Formats: sequence, C-alpha cells, structure tokens
Amino acid sequence: MTVRVLLADDDALLRAGVAVVLGTAEAITLVGQAADGLEAVALCRELEPDVVVMDVRMPGIDGIEATRRIVASGTAARVLVLTTFRHDEYVWGAVQAGASGFLLKRASPERLIDAVLTVAAGDALIDPAVTRELLDRFVTPAPATAGSAEARLLDRLTAREREVLQLVAEGYPNAEIAALLTLAESTVKTHVKRILAKIEARDRAQAVVIAYRGGAVRR
Repeated sequence: MTVRVLLADDDALLRAGVAVVLGTAEAITLVGQAADGLEAVALCRELEPDVVVMDVRMPGIDGIEATRRIVASGTAARVLVLTTFRHDEYVWGAVQAGASGFLLKRASPERLIDAVLTVAAGDALIDPAVTRELLDRFVTPAPATAGSAEARLLDRLTAREREVLQLVAEGYPNAEIAALLTLAESTVKTHVKRILAKIEARDRAQAVVIAYRGGAVRR
C-alpha cells in the first residue's frame, strides 16, 4: 500500500517541484493538488488522502483554517505543514489547529519524503528549528508546581517517560531517542504512545506544547 498525498500550495511552481519530489518515492502516490485552503478542504473530503502537505499562507482561507477544518471533520488525514520561515507565527496557529508535522520548505527532498511517511505512520515530525523558535516565542512555560492543567497531566508520567518527552521536545525522532537512552526503538515507540495517552495529547506536537506549558521540559 502507498501513502496517498494531497498537496496544497498557491505557488504553482513550488507545487510542481514538490510533486516531482514526491513522485520519486515508490511508497507515495500524489492523488491531488489544491491552490488554496478551500480547495484543500474540499479535495480532502473527496479524495480521502492519508496526508495533506499544506502551505500556510494561501488565498481564500489560509493553511491554518484549512487544517482546522480538516482535523475537525474527523477525517483520518494528517496534515504536514510546510513553512518558509522557521519563525513564522502562522505555524503556531497550525499547532493549535491540529497539524501533525512541521517542515521548512528548504528541507531536502529526502527529508520531505521521510516527513510524509513519518506522519502517515501516525507519528509526528517537528523540524527542531521550527519547534524551538515557536516555543520560545509563543509558549510560556509554567512552574511545575503551579497546579496548571498541563502540570497535572504531566504528573502521570514516570521518570523514564519524562526523559523521552524531553527528547521528543528537542526534536529527536524515535531512532535517535533509542540510541541516546540505549533502548530498542520499539520500546521508545511504546513510551511515546503511553505518554500521549497519559497526557491526553493528540500527537507529538501537542505533547511538546503541554510539556512546555506544564514546566516539565527545559528550554
């Protein structure tokens, strides 16, 4: 089975380039292209892709609102946001809207393909440069003793789970976390699943936000 991808970007030249890149991956099938947010939402409903590769700034409705509508519709499609600037405040809106991955447009073709496959597999991919800038600008960490909703959720985690969450927040993928903690990658995947369940996070992106707001992760 291949991963079905819908590409949404108002820049026709960029869409063509991304389409060529995705076309080189045997595990990916490009099922449609949208030139604006409204078309992306409509095509997502019609084509039922596994992943929507979403630009942020588009006419009609932007990528944030399109992401929000796609996630709210209950579709199984996951959204991978492409952004030009790592400090783009629009991407923070995409985090809140439910996007599962964030990647800079200057990423290599191999990185883009890997990101699509990672998101399609149910994991989240967060470009470390994007994550750190966004968290530094838009998330105010709370003291762990503040008794916030996030802190109470984080109290459910074991010491090992907090270690794993720290590395997730720093942008490490499962394989690298496994190497750093001398664990099997399957064990790390199990830890991540338990973390998400315990703190009631939809995916890695939301888990990172909860971790920073709850004071469990150091900047």
